[in-house]
Amino acid sequence: MMSTFSSYLKPIVSIGLFFAPVLSHAVVYKGVDFPDGAVSFADEVVLYDPTFGGTSGPNTSVQDPAEALGIPDYTEGPGVDYVSLGDGGRIVLRFTDNSLTGSGDDLLDLWIFEIGPDVEDTAVDISKNGIDWFSVGEVGGSTSGIDIDAYGWGTSDFFSYVRLTDDTNEGQQGSGGTVGADIDAVGAITSAPPVPIPAAAWLFCSGLMGLIGIARRRKY
Repeated sequence: MMSTFSSYLKPIVSIGLFFAPVLSHAVVYKGVDFPDGAVSFADEVVLYDPTFGGTSGPNTSVQDPAEALGIPDYTEGPGVDYVSLGDGGRIVLRFTDNSLTGSGDDLLDLWIFEIGPDVEDTAVDISKNGIDWFSVGEVGGSTSGIDIDAYGWGTSDFFSYVRLTDDTNEGQQGSGGTVGADIDAVGAITSAPPVPIPAAAWLFCSGLMGLIGIARRRKY
């Protein structure tokens, strides 16, 4: 009976851990203050399409989308600590242990760390569910920030996804090399807990609790 009880309990514990508070502290990365430190940065690659703009993309050596995850770590040297989007290319990143929200003022909420001297504009869209997307303008080369409040969002809005699309009319064009915006990291300056689990998951959890109750009554 104990093993059956444990099998019911595991999904509930997993859901509970999803909401467990993440200890964090403010850290300055490349001159930008992130109140939640390393937790603030994108954690997962959802999509990477360097050929989205219709070209064959940059060199394969700069096509590792995982380089856009975590804290900004680019340093001058032989190593590759960034991903090139490609001319008109696209990447979708997800926050899993936090979310992007508005600050309620005109301060910057989202920061895109791009490397390289070439000015390569990048369109930025955000999403709560990875399906419905909302434009929050463009960042224009190098490291740039966006105030999502300026686009109608606020402290009651929570976003898990950021989509970056290289502007094919700006910067290096064509294929090969490091064509397209070169992304080192994407961070939520105004960061909140992860987007809540959908109501369906809570219904599932409630159902499991009911099954546990039935099983325990049968036992006794």
